[in-house]
Amino acid sequence: MVDDYAEEILKETELLREAVRGGDVRARVPSCPEWNLGQLVRHVGGTHRWAAESVRAGGAEVPDDLVEDVGTGVDEDLAALDGWLAEGAARLAEALREAGPDAPAWTPAEGETTARFWGRRMTFETVLHRCDAALTTGRPFAVEAVVAADGLDEWMTFAGVSEAYQPRPDLPPLLGPGRALLFQATDVDRTWRVDLTGDRPTWSRTSAPAAVTVRGPLTELLLTVYRRPTPNTAVSGDAALLDLWLTRTGFWLEAEDES
Repeated sequence: MVDDYAEEILKETELLREAVRGGDVRARVPSCPEWNLGQLVRHVGGTHRWAAESVRAGGAEVPDDLVEDVGTGVDEDLAALDGWLAEGAARLAEALREAGPDAPAWTPAEGETTARFWGRRMTFETVLHRCDAALTTGRPFAVEAVVAADGLDEWMTFAGVSEAYQPRPDLPPLLGPGRALLFQATDVDRTWRVDLTGDRPTWSRTSAPAAVTVRGPLTELLLTVYRRPTPNTAVSGDAALLDLWLTRTGFWLEAEDES
């Protein structure tokens, strides 16, 4: 499985390079307005390197300086960044393949302690920022169905960790009677139902009624959870519950989603 993620990271990075090629390094990224295109590329390449070091460290925490160091990308030559981006993805793919899926690794996620986490997480880190690059340069963006579905599975898994639902003084309660969300793909036969009525969120592939339903193409359902533009989705029901859930499930991405 980790070999598949390694291959997908290389593939997505190549598509990202294509989306960036010929762009303006200073162009503002509309979905990450604090970054320009060069900083976006610098972030992805730095994150790949951080993940590779985390895989190789065998369970020791690695400082995330490479993730946050985007200042040098402001005025860099995109042609030079292109090769640097490819090199980072290659390092990560090599680290994953050498380690194998069950190798111990520190991760920022609750209950995830193996290299497989980094393969999956970096796949969707790259997918997401390829979308950001495409929005900036006007290139087309699409994700294969099997990849998009796995990305939604990953998000649903993280939506069940304690930080995503425990009471917070700055937000309304997430859990409660009658609270459920349904994500329904319109281009393939896939659904995700999030049940918020118990003592913690759970999810299933059922399509029972929910307080709020999001319908749209599979790629756009994935982009919905990342709060990227989704012109072909439709939301019916309690939109405020959807917004609250998206806010709470974004907790573990706070550092990125300065992205």
